[in-house]
Amino acid sequence: MNMQLSKTPIGLDGVPAAETVLSHVDGERGELIIAGERVGVLVGKTGFEGVTARLWSGATGQPVGEAAVRAVLGEARQRAFARLPDLLEITRGLSIVDGFRAAIAGLRAENGLQHEATIVGAFPVIAGALVQRAKGCDPVAPDPTLSHAADTLSMLLNRKASTPEVAALDAYFVTVCDHGMNASTFATRVVASTQADLFAAVTAGYCALTGPLHGGAPEPVLEMLDAIGTSERIKPWVDGALARGERLMGFGHRIYRVRDPRADVLKGAIGRLAGGGTDLPFAGEVETYIREALRRKNPDRPLDTNVEFFTAILLDALTIPRQAFTPIFAAARSAGWTAHAREQQRGGRLIRPSSAYIGPMP
Repeated sequence: MNMQLSKTPIGLDGVPAAETVLSHVDGERGELIIAGERVGVLVGKTGFEGVTARLWSGATGQPVGEAAVRAVLGEARQRAFARLPDLLEITRGLSIVDGFRAAIAGLRAENGLQHEATIVGAFPVIAGALVQRAKGCDPVAPDPTLSHAADTLSMLLNRKASTPEVAALDAYFVTVCDHGMNASTFATRVVASTQADLFAAVTAGYCALTGPLHGGAPEPVLEMLDAIGTSERIKPWVDGALARGERLMGFGHRIYRVRDPRADVLKGAIGRLAGGGTDLPFAGEVETYIREALRRKNPDRPLDTNVEFFTAILLDALTIPRQAFTPIFAAARSAGWTAHAREQQRGGRLIRPSSAYIGPMP
């Protein structure tokens, strides 16, 4: 019994649950491939609409172009805005994170319209409306002529975003749109495997994303930076946290054994947003010292920077409220979730893993 349990992959580590053409994560080499391109190359090649077109095409086997995706997302944002009174009614008294969950659970199929677009188009509209309500303001109407990233910022900030700001959020959207069989994508595929619709599947994905071990990590990165405060406090604060066995947010990853490739992509986007990397030096000092401290603590397998560290800095630089970080992550990941749900439904196989029983026998 004990020998059998020792070989059981608790947490399903290393167990393939599906075959996919959408994305591939190589944790040993620190590589992420999305729709056939390394993430760093992809960000320089296309925007969110382009990568969404690739994901939807791969999932369904039916080619769709970038221009078509841009058009259907613009229309979907308008339809979502028209439904806001109903969607927001069920979110009263809830935080932005919880209100977003309630609102997306209220999405439904629209006759003759693509469910994927309905979902992906609605996410930034709902996020923007919740942010504006928290400020005591009315929702900002979407502009279907704008790119998805530009319109998202407009609805969040209640102003026209600059070209560098749009480029930074678009880079973020592309970078985190999909990431293999992560927890939220797995949850999405499990629900989709039952032949439940995309709305149920994606709601499950968002619920998984809200956990602090998954998409809930960016906000604590900023709390850590706030707690450190100044350059002089970096060394004593970090050394003290490590001595107490505390986790340093934004470092280490369940899959990557080397540096998260998305970290450098977002670091570059932050540098361009800040004007050639001349701004935001404090976060760079913190990152450098933490990496050194982690190498000293565990030289054989040091933890390295992950995507959450630079996600927090990028979204904060865009003045997006911290409470909206998880919904904005979901706005990007919804492209991957909808694609994975469609791909799973095409396969038609119910996901039903077994468990290792360790209780008493009758």
